[in-house]
Amino acid sequence: MKILIAVDESTGSRAVVPFSANILKCVIPEAVILVYVEKLQGYSLIDRMLGDAELSTLKDTIKETDIQEALDRKGKKILESCRKAFEEKGVKGIKTVLRSGHPADEILETAGEEGVDMIIIGSRGKRVSHLFMGSVSREVAERADMPVLLVKGQKFEV
Repeated sequence: MKILIAVDESTGSRAVVPFSANILKCVIPEAVILVYVEKLQGYSLIDRMLGDAELSTLKDTIKETDIQEALDRKGKKILESCRKAFEEKGVKGIKTVLRSGHPADEILETAGEEGVDMIIIGSRGKRVSHLFMGSVSREVAERADMPVLLVKGQKFEV
């Protein structure tokens, strides 16, 4: 069994690490893919306002800039911190993947490319805000072709 675990700096997402580590001790998967998707602040609003061509141009403009370097550093720091937390709980051999773009799209694309059997993702549990801006975990759960486990819980410190 291959398992993809999506992480970011949100409260719900960070609860995924300790919860998943306990599950992985019992399941012993063939592979664990830890994915972090970097996105620009305000990207949710931007991607709703712009078409695919405009978004592609925006992404190309940002590549190889200080903004992209800062996003990459942040993403790598979060992935490394989570990988270490898994190793401390006895889970080894985790593959880390840093992606850029719309989080739900990138998580699902990574899941397809890696041929995963299950996705584990955190849920913020906010009832009102998702009505306005949408929810990555909800979108992943609705669109995925494989089982999705949503994890709610306390923030895991990086």
